[in-house]
Amino acid sequence: MNHSAGEPGSTPGGRRGTIQSVERAARILKALGTGSSRLGVTEVADRLGLAKGTAYGLLRTLEAQELVEQDPETDKYRLGPAMLQLGNAFLDNHELRGRSLLWADSLASRVGEAVRVGVLYGSNVLIVHHVFRPDNSVQILEVGASIPWHACALGKAIVAYLPEASRDALLEAELTPLTGRTVTDPAALTAALDTVAAEGTALEDEEAIVGEAEIAAPIFDDLVHSVGSIGVVGPVERLAQGGKPAPALVAAVRETARGLSREMGAGRVRTRGRTARR
Repeated sequence: MNHSAGEPGSTPGGRRGTIQSVERAARILKALGTGSSRLGVTEVADRLGLAKGTAYGLLRTLEAQELVEQDPETDKYRLGPAMLQLGNAFLDNHELRGRSLLWADSLASRVGEAVRVGVLYGSNVLIVHHVFRPDNSVQILEVGASIPWHACALGKAIVAYLPEASRDALLEAELTPLTGRTVTDPAALTAALDTVAAEGTALEDEEAIVGEAEIAAPIFDDLVHSVGSIGVVGPVERLAQGGKPAPALVAAVRETARGLSREMGAGRVRTRGRTARR
């Protein structure tokens, strides 16, 4: 029998089957990581369009590797402990997160508010770093949280500087409201993004959580790509009284984003309609 070089015992059909299994397993993990966090075999099969036996076999394989685990009470599956290890490894090796640690700490101390650093992941912003507000209040760590890009200043700050085709694709996708103030009209969002691109900062005013606002600015790399954003988040009365972002906070966020961008290798950043030094 003839085999492919470097792959003893493999055949084109066998490789296709392996690739398909990996792709299906990845889809299962994503399904368990979004929406309902626990799914039964039938639910997984229906959601992914698989035969029930195929779904069961993939889940058992993932379970053996501790990537998923089965709830003994409901028999439903959820993400397993190995996923936490992989997630921590992702964060530990994420360049932007690593470079943002000191900048985020300094910004939080300077303005007395919580600071978040996010990256675009699909149509959501993934929080890769979060510094608590420097007081004694009870706060919840948001690292790993995912927020629709259109409902947070972090997302708008990134998307405003994306290539036109990428920006249009996000605007054409489903835009779900999180509160009564979430902007979901593509035309209104386009206008808002143009303003962000011209001013260099984005504001979110109770669009994700009632009573909360956020001011963010984009972070650029050496290729002048918007690779993420950094922002302050807190009570709307402190950050955006009357719908206007607090000037001192805008200045602090913008300055921090510029410093972090320089550390990421950015030089001159071309905004829509002008070139600015970051």
